[in-house]
Amino acid sequence: MTCRTQVKLISDGLKSPSCQLKILRLTGCKLTGQCCEFVSSVLQSSNSRLTELDMSDNDLQDSGVKLLSDGLKSPNCPLEKLSLETCKLTGQCCEFVSSALQSSNSRLTELDMSRNELQDSGVKLISDGLKSPSCQLKILRLADCALTGQCCEFVASALQSSNSPLIELLILSALVVNPT
Repeated sequence: MTCRTQVKLISDGLKSPSCQLKILRLTGCKLTGQCCEFVSSVLQSSNSRLTELDMSDNDLQDSGVKLLSDGLKSPNCPLEKLSLETCKLTGQCCEFVSSALQSSNSRLTELDMSRNELQDSGVKLISDGLKSPSCQLKILRLADCALTGQCCEFVASALQSSNSPLIELLILSALVVNPT
């Protein structure tokens, strides 16, 4: 049985009206971005009770995050915590994340995207999402995301926004500061 088939079976179970599961951890399961199609369908299901999802240490890539963000924007999505640590992501996926943060339907309050190659361009996109009046994100973790000192400008801008609900921020990295 392939990983894709296994995730489909789990997602079918999660969409059942009798399913009470609130926390799903699929850490290190050799999942690909294609598997996110099934997870996204769970997030969009009117029966989903899933409030916490950990898909860390998988090969989701940017295409998988796009699918997940579609689910996060659904009015049915109850998800509050999402961990995408070490999922082979780039700054491009942050456009989808930012869009989800700006959605009036998103209930996401905690996001971990650590150990991905988001770079400063990705942090800028996420920071734009944090400024949205609809954003509910309180905790953001961006450890070891190939950031330079420039990302601090984007984060500072978000922190100064009256709309940003952020109360905890982790940027644990060897920030590369350009010498002057």
